[in-house]
Amino acid sequence: MGKAIGMVEFKTVSTGVMAADTMVKTAEIDIIEAQTVCPGKYIVIITGELSAVRAAVDSAGNVSPEMMSDSFVLGNPHEAIFPAIYGTAEVENTKALGILETYSAPSIIVAADTAAKTSLVDLIELRIARGMCGKSYMFITGEIAAVSAAIERAKEVVGDTGFFLDSSIIANPDSKLWETIL
Repeated sequence: MGKAIGMVEFKTVSTGVMAADTMVKTAEIDIIEAQTVCPGKYIVIITGELSAVRAAVDSAGNVSPEMMSDSFVLGNPHEAIFPAIYGTAEVENTKALGILETYSAPSIIVAADTAAKTSLVDLIELRIARGMCGKSYMFITGEIAAVSAAIERAKEVVGDTGFFLDSSIIANPDSKLWETIL
């Protein structure tokens, strides 16, 4: 099976760290990120073969199901996910701007993967719960029709989980705004 990513979000740091330990002991996975985010939640992002990632995320859910607030497993994630997470995405040609906010860290990655696979858009940034009281957001750009389609589909997917908060689409953002985003 191919490469995959998975993520868990726990309501407490102690349970999150214990779950991270369980994950690496359960399956042959690599931890991409494991850390505390606002407001005292703990996230773990992993990668590996799809079956291993699925087993690790499932094992984390068994540690303390009532403390897990969200999770996902994605097989074949869009290649633009990682640069957007780390703020290293290089966007040459800005057009329309799409913004989508969620109530959880995992749901924004699922939304971004969905958006990038729905239409021809560039992921600019994924802000994962840092400094946002547990909320997350993404910025995307592309032609207005592509951005609109990507945001609408991402809203549907995240809305099904109850983690959708808000979204906006700006057809032609001013260059002064772009300077603050890029």
